[in-house]
Amino acid sequence: MTERDENGTDQPIAAHGGPSDEERNTTEHQPAGGGVHMSYVRFGAMIATSTIVMFGLMYLNTYAWDHVRWSETRAYMALVMGATMAVIMLGFMLSMYKNTMMNIGIIAAAVLLFAGSLWLVRSQTTVQDRSYMRAMIPHHSIAILTSERSELSDHRVCELAVEIIEAQRREIAEMDWLIDDIGENGVAATASEAEERPVPDFTGTSIRTCD
Repeated sequence: MTERDENGTDQPIAAHGGPSDEERNTTEHQPAGGGVHMSYVRFGAMIATSTIVMFGLMYLNTYAWDHVRWSETRAYMALVMGATMAVIMLGFMLSMYKNTMMNIGIIAAAVLLFAGSLWLVRSQTTVQDRSYMRAMIPHHSIAILTSERSELSDHRVCELAVEIIEAQRREIAEMDWLIDDIGENGVAATASEAEERPVPDFTGTSIRTCD
C-alpha cells in the first residue's frame, strides 16, 4: 500500500503503519487541548436537579413531616444556591466546556438569577398572608426540633426551651387555622372583620420536662 505525501510523491507504508478509519474518526472528534467535551444540556440538567434537591434538603430539619409546607422563600434561596453552584462548577470545569459565548451566557444568567432571587428573599414582595404562614410553619418546626432534642444542662435554659416549644406548637395550630379560614372566607382586612372571625384559643404542649 502507498500513500501520497505532502509533495505529491507516493510513499509505501507498512500494513499496520497507518491509522484505521475508526482511529481517524476518533482523532477528528477530539477537542483541541485533549479536554473532554461535555454537553451544555447535561450541565443545565445537573444544575436544575441540584437546585431541586437543595430545596428539598432545606426541610430535613423540620420536627415533623406534617409541618412541611411550600415556602416561596426557600424556593428563592434554592435558586440563589443553584445560581452560585452554576458559576462555581463551570469555573472548575472550563476545560470541559469550550464554547466561550455559552460560558459567558451561563455566567451572566447565573448572576441575574442570583441577584433577582436574593432580592425576592430580602424584599418578601411576593409573600402574602397564607404564603407567609406556610413558610413560617416549617420555620417554627425547626425551633421545636432544636428545643425538644438539644442536650441542655442549665435549668433556666430548659425552661426557656419548654416555653419556646409550647409557643411554637400553639402558633403552628393558629397558622393552620388561619390558612384554612382565609382560604374559605378571604382576608379579614379590618379590625371589625377580624373580631367577627376570632382565632380560637390553641394550646401547645412540650415533651421536654425540666424536673
